[in-house]
Amino acid sequence: MGGAMSWSELERLVDEAETDGSLRWALRHCRSRQELILAAQRLGYGINSADLQRARQEHRQQRCP
Repeated sequence: MGGAMSWSELERLVDEAETDGSLRWALRHCRSRQELILAAQRLGYGINSADLQRARQEHRQQRCP
C-alpha cells in the first residue's frame, strides 16, 4: 500500500478510536508498535510501521517547534 493511502487509513483509525470506546480500549492494550499495527490490520485498517513513525515525528515537531 502506498504512503498516502495508508496515512489516510491511520487518520481514519485515530478518528474512529476517538469515538469508539471498544476500539480505543483494544488499541490501548497493545504492548508494542508491531502489535498495534497487526491489531489495526486485522480490524481492516491499512496502516504500516512507516505511518506510525511519520505520525510520531510530526507529533514531536508540533510539540517542540
